[in-house]
Amino acid sequence: GSRQHPAPAVPRGQPQGDRLQLLLHRSREAKNCAYCPYSRFPVGAALLTAGGEIFSGCNVENACYNLGMCAERNAIQKAISEGHTSFKAIAIASDMGDFITPCGGCRQVMREFGTDWDVYMTKPDGTYIVKRVEELLPLSFGPEDLKK
Repeated sequence: GSRQHPAPAVPRGQPQGDRLQLLLHRSREAKNCAYCPYSRFPVGAALLTAGGEIFSGCNVENACYNLGMCAERNAIQKAISEGHTSFKAIAIASDMGDFITPCGGCRQVMREFGTDWDVYMTKPDGTYIVKRVEELLPLSFGPEDLKK
């Protein structure tokens, strides 16, 4: 006969159910605060700390373009400034028709705080794909490499 396969285990630390929906919702909410008069490309992010707090961020552009800030780094810096350095997940939202992915710079900033946490890349319809930081930035360089 056919074998029954058990449901796959949810990865350790991954938000589930209502907590995940809240994280996704907060990333969409944060997108509405984006300051992007030049790109007209609003992005929002919501970061879940190991302690269960959520910090949101949006992209903030500047007339001096290179001083702009991505939503993901905005959320991470807010959390760091409040004393949080351990993260479970980040959700990212935009108006783009496809899944929004973090830029290389944001991937490196995420990696600073570990490789084994989750990045939820969403579409406006609420669907998402999830990858671990390590999958988004393989063969990466981090704090431990400076201690060798």
